[in-house]
Amino acid sequence: MFDDEEENERTNPKELPLYKKGKEIFEVVDQICKLIPDDNEYLQDIKSIMYEDAMLLTVKIAGAEGGDLYDIRMESATIIRKAAMELMIQNHSLEAFGFEHVEYFQIVRDLIEEYRLLFIDWVAGFDPWDYIIDRWGLFNPPGVSPHDHDPDNDIPFDGFDED
Repeated sequence: MFDDEEENERTNPKELPLYKKGKEIFEVVDQICKLIPDDNEYLQDIKSIMYEDAMLLTVKIAGAEGGDLYDIRMESATIIRKAAMELMIQNHSLEAFGFEHVEYFQIVRDLIEEYRLLFIDWVAGFDPWDYIIDRWGLFNPPGVSPHDHDPDNDIPFDGFDED
C-alpha cells in the first residue's frame, strides 16, 4: 500500500501533455475512420488496426505512470513507439485499398510528429534508479545486466511478526 504522501505526488496521466496529444490523435483517427466505407472489407480491417494503434497512445501512458518502475515504463514506451510508427504509415494502406480521403491522414502524421517530441521528454523523465532487474534483458536501465545479482534476494524473510 502506498503512503498518502507518495500517492499525492503521482501525476494523473490525463494531465500529461503526451496523454492529451495522444487523445487528440485518437479523435482525428476516429473522424477519418468514420469516412471509411462499410462495404470495403480491406479498409475495415485497416480501420480496426488504426483504432487499436491510436488507443495504445494513451492507454499505455496510463499503465506506465501507474507502474512507475523503469522496466514497466520502458516496456510501455516501446509499445507506444510501435503503435505510433504503425499508425504513421497507415496512409499507404488506406491509399492502396482505395480510400478516397487519404489526404486527411497528413493531419495524423503531423500530430504524431508533435507526439514524438513530447514522447522523447516523457521517456527522459523515467527514473533509472526505480527498477527491478528485467531478466529478459530488454528494459534494464543503463549499466544493469539481466545477469546481475538482485540485492533483494539477500533480504531474509521470516514471515510476518505476530505481535
